[in-house]
Amino acid sequence: MSTATRGFASMSRDRLRQIAAKGGRNGHLMGKAHEFTTETAAIAGRKGGATVSKDRNHMIAIGRKGAKVRNGILGS
Repeated sequence: MSTATRGFASMSRDRLRQIAAKGGRNGHLMGKAHEFTTETAAIAGRKGGATVSKDRNHMIAIGRKGAKVRNGILGS
């Protein structure tokens, strides 16, 4: 039996979404699910942005790519 035809791999996307939604609702009912506030979301965004911007080569690459798109060198 192929591993692709067992468990979650054999389910439709709709069925997977139903199961995930059940888990999410249950987590909130139990008080165990994380809920972002405006402040915690802002802190998380700053933390992620600071981490990404530390990689100078990455920032150079995305800046260059943005300029090329703006100038029509790259396709959209």
